[in-house]
Amino acid sequence: MSRVIKLTIAYDGSRFHGWQRQAGVRTVQEEVETVARRVLRDPVDVVGASRTDAGVHAAGQVAHVVTSTPMPTDRARRALADRLPDDVTIVHAVDVPRGFHASRDALGKLYRYRIAADGRKPVERLRQNHVWRLTVPLDLARMRVAARRMVGTHDFAGFANAGSPRETTVRTVRRVTIRRVGLECWIDVEGDGFLYNQIRIMVGTLVEIGRGHWPTERVDEILETRDRRRAGPTAPPEGLCLQWIRYPAWLESANDG
Repeated sequence: MSRVIKLTIAYDGSRFHGWQRQAGVRTVQEEVETVARRVLRDPVDVVGASRTDAGVHAAGQVAHVVTSTPMPTDRARRALADRLPDDVTIVHAVDVPRGFHASRDALGKLYRYRIAADGRKPVERLRQNHVWRLTVPLDLARMRVAARRMVGTHDFAGFANAGSPRETTVRTVRRVTIRRVGLECWIDVEGDGFLYNQIRIMVGTLVEIGRGHWPTERVDEILETRDRRRAGPTAPPEGLCLQWIRYPAWLESANDG
């Protein structure tokens, strides 16, 4: 009888062309799938919850596999982690009810964007592929005012790049928090789901406001006109990390048990 295993996956996206399998390039899905098929001795598909772009990292990507393997779940997790390359690992694995789908059952996601807020200071080598390094200071107070205007249910078409096959561009952003952590600025964005490059364009817009180039009301203008040209640049991928994905309480309770 088949079973469903929910995987929590972390990876450094620096050397990946994103999550989704693509011909001729290295992707996280293909790496995990290749190892999973070998470990489980089953031609499984690894279905991810979020299609992170090239260069984007994850601390809490979620995927599921449907398999008939009798191997104990924790043993399978350890075997997967041992055989995967150094830039991707399986953080957690748990059996979940049949019918679970990593993408369709997700209720919300939290992404974190990290900016090296003082570009005059050198960025440590281990961090340089995980932050957007800026050479100008940012006014975080102005950015926080603008960020509050992004919260809620809106048509985010002006904050999305072309190429997102979506029926609607309406999304709900639950919170956008901005804080200074050491020499970095961290921007956390939580929502029910996001359009193509939405968070990186939101960050690019907040940076323009933080540099004093635009007023905080610029956010309202972008939401009202739905015009991508009025928004900021798409922030580089290396500063973005998928932190976690939220699921229904019954599923989280099952995981705890």
